[in-house]
Amino acid sequence: MQTFSLVFLSALALATGIKLWLAMRHLAHIKHHRNSVPAEFSSDISLDAHRHAADYSCAKTRMGMLTTAFECALIIALTFGGVLQWTLHLTAGWFEPGVARGVALLVLLGVTTSVLDLPFAWYRTFGIEQRFGFNKMSLRMFLVDLLKSAALAAALGIPLLACILWLMERAGNLWWLYAWFFWVAFNLIILTVYPVWIAPLFNKFVPLDDAQLKQRIERLLERCGFKAQGLMVMDGSRRSSHGNAYFTGFGKSKRIVFFDTLLARLLPSEIEAVLAHELGHFKLRHVIKRIAWIFTASLAFLWLLAQLMSQTWFYTGLNVNMNAETQSTAIALVLFFMVIPQFTFLLHPLTSFYSRKHEFEADHYAAQHASVADLISALVKLYKDNAATLTPDPLHSMFYDSHPPATLRIARLQSIR
Repeated sequence: MQTFSLVFLSALALATGIKLWLAMRHLAHIKHHRNSVPAEFSSDISLDAHRHAADYSCAKTRMGMLTTAFECALIIALTFGGVLQWTLHLTAGWFEPGVARGVALLVLLGVTTSVLDLPFAWYRTFGIEQRFGFNKMSLRMFLVDLLKSAALAAALGIPLLACILWLMERAGNLWWLYAWFFWVAFNLIILTVYPVWIAPLFNKFVPLDDAQLKQRIERLLERCGFKAQGLMVMDGSRRSSHGNAYFTGFGKSKRIVFFDTLLARLLPSEIEAVLAHELGHFKLRHVIKRIAWIFTASLAFLWLLAQLMSQTWFYTGLNVNMNAETQSTAIALVLFFMVIPQFTFLLHPLTSFYSRKHEFEADHYAAQHASVADLISALVKLYKDNAATLTPDPLHSMFYDSHPPATLRIARLQSIR
């Protein structure tokens, strides 16, 4: 076995092992605290609600462990099991070397992995979410969403892949830079058109018609110096009883979207406080910073791919052998995005720390423009209604959680008052 084969298998084993170990820690920690509500929440969240959240979190964690094990087995099957090599030979019989062959290879692998993921997606929706009272989707809606997503992925993804592969094959040694410019432009366009053309394919959006709440929100926007194209309500209750609010769009297409479930559960003052937090992300340029970080990382990854794709050991070390008959640039993309997560997994705590830092900053911003008490009460309601565990394992949370643990977040807010 080649050196790179051993290095990759070691990285895969390490990443998979740490994921499973963290999940087991998380399960044990939640179970240990299942029968005791944290003191700071005892007046607002009942023991039954706390147990419900613990059981929900444990069910999702077990599902995550199964998914992790399956993904590891799939990667081994694709590489050392010879599936990628077989797919190369198959697509070589369909097309001559070039972009069409590469797109066929990527589409075939994408469809195959999506089909393999279907049982997991079905169980998440009709098993876990259904059992804990969150799912509102019918089987028909699930299948319609699936078909819409597949059509959208084909309409947007196939031209994108074709352009990237064309640049890889025809643009010379600096293809990675040209591909990056194209990738950035593509994403900025998607951010702009998403609220207008894509999101309405899956949900209905209507203008906020609560005059009193609308006036309250408009005053908050004026205080914060924020302009949006509309205040919209989304029919989130058609699919789930989870509640949320978010900003969408880019530039002049920015919209504020409220789930109808959120409006039904929170008081107007609490909605204002939650929105003030979201406004904090925009006013403190968190969104721009995250986009810039993603674009910078993608540039580095494309440069690294450009260095690796000319190295024979990169392919042979993953059990892929190409010749004049089976030549395909697309296989470099497949291997790279299969390999790189195994080597970058240990960086997760850094990205999670960066995200939690932004959450604390947005909370502080909200405290300056809305009631801290209302933000705290809104968060407690959201923790309860979404069955978010109040007792995550600290190490698991450090690796994965983009938001601070509930106890720490509430304590920070209380210190502001």
